[in-house]
Amino acid sequence: MNKAIDILAFGAHADDIEIGMGGTVAKYASEGKSIVFCDLTQAELSSNGTVELRKQEAFESANLLGVKERINLQLPDRGLFLLDSYIRKITSVIRYYRPKVIFAPYEVDRHPDHGNCSKLIQEAFFSAGIRKYETEDSLQQHKSKALYFYMINGFHHPDFCVDISQHFQTKIKSLQSYKSQFVFESNGVETPLTNGYIETVEGRDRMMGKEVSVPFAEGFISSKPLILNKDLLGDVQ
Repeated sequence: MNKAIDILAFGAHADDIEIGMGGTVAKYASEGKSIVFCDLTQAELSSNGTVELRKQEAFESANLLGVKERINLQLPDRGLFLLDSYIRKITSVIRYYRPKVIFAPYEVDRHPDHGNCSKLIQEAFFSAGIRKYETEDSLQQHKSKALYFYMINGFHHPDFCVDISQHFQTKIKSLQSYKSQFVFESNGVETPLTNGYIETVEGRDRMMGKEVSVPFAEGFISSKPLILNKDLLGDVQ
């Protein structure tokens, strides 16, 4: 039987979601919201670590953030092309969990997998709401309220920000779970991730916070204009 959750967050690899929106996840999880992570690949081509170790790190990280369920579609790392079979598989996930809102990586990113993941989610987000669009499990259509994009690499002008000041340290701890990716060891290789990457993420969250006058914030891009009600006059924090 399918579910009905608050937030469904997609990433190309385990650690993508935490980098872009770990603080936001921790914030909403602390408020009792139901959140599911879906990683498209097992990151089997990562320069450091193994698939099994990455899996362990991913579940440890999700648990720290308060996420109770994390799934992996086992699509090919560096093979996230716009294929019909992939779109239908992701569509099935959306229809099964029936989320209120969906998050995906922003498509402008130095890593092609992140951009391709974004495009796949955009396709599946639309297809999930089409009644006659069929998937293997024949789940009913579902149209989420919104699709938002988080940033992994780079700094882009956001459409809105979430104040994560109270949850920033939880985000950092979740990232530190990925020792295979962010800590250089003698038997590994140097990558952009092992060279102060977590500090870079902290710097971006600080800068994003400065933009909205809070200590730390995460920025997001919206797929459509936002409707403001009380927020317009600052009545809702």
